[in-house]
Amino acid sequence: MGIITPIHQSVLLEEAVSYLAPVDGGIYVDGCLGLGGHTARILEVSQPGGRVIGFEWDADALAMARQRLKQFGNRVTFVRKNYSSLKEAMAELGIQGIDGLLLDLGLSSFQLDLSGRGFSFKGSEPLDMRMDDRTTETAADIINTVTQEELADIFYLFGGERQARPIAASIAAERKNKKILTTDQLVSIVSRAVPKRFHPKKIHVATKVFQGLRIAVNRELDNLVTVLEDSATLLNPGAGISVISFHSLEDRLVKRFFKQNPALDVLTSKPVEAGEEERRRNPRARSAKLRACRKSATVA
Repeated sequence: MGIITPIHQSVLLEEAVSYLAPVDGGIYVDGCLGLGGHTARILEVSQPGGRVIGFEWDADALAMARQRLKQFGNRVTFVRKNYSSLKEAMAELGIQGIDGLLLDLGLSSFQLDLSGRGFSFKGSEPLDMRMDDRTTETAADIINTVTQEELADIFYLFGGERQARPIAASIAAERKNKKILTTDQLVSIVSRAVPKRFHPKKIHVATKVFQGLRIAVNRELDNLVTVLEDSATLLNPGAGISVISFHSLEDRLVKRFFKQNPALDVLTSKPVEAGEEERRRNPRARSAKLRACRKSATVA
């Protein structure tokens, strides 16, 4: 599908894969398959016998990844589950240990711009934000049903939004008269609720609200904690983990997990960031931070 290349460019591709150091015969997990960019590179480096188990719960992205990666045949296994199901899925596949785990925690350009599920605040789309349409709770459900205090907590804790309380109050007042069902409705409310002097200069005024909602809908932080904890028992000695995060909440969780696990040797004393050329070529790389570690070869 020629559409794939311009839609999405994998962030920190070479750096993330190099820390995994894929080899022929290894078994690797791409927990955020997306459109398959990182997986394709792992399979290229680990020829002829390296395998990748790719997790993707977005059905549309998974369909495109299957098309993109079909040249690799049975060297790639597709799992339509969230990466928090890592341990369960490996057991079902009869895999007892893996040689590397890669997590790219960002949204793809496809999801932001073309999915029509309300991840972007640039147009008018349903307030959905579900990565997996098999789950039931949408962003609109949260916006219209949880308490004002809970909304403020979501925006502040998950989005880092300093104007969380006035935004939540404005939403609570608005929804008494009319349900808030679309992205442009929410953007309008946020824009009015935040005094002009507090509108950020470098990002859209609704950016942090949308981030907080998306994290809440998809339980992203809980899922990240689960996959990191489960990976520690599945990694073979010498196996690596590469995690690319896009906001401080994720980065802190990853940093803390690496530091507190005595079986892991940290490979990145500071997070690796995209160089100037990649930032210019791919604007979404600007906020990306890569952390990597390796399980000690002496730990069983």
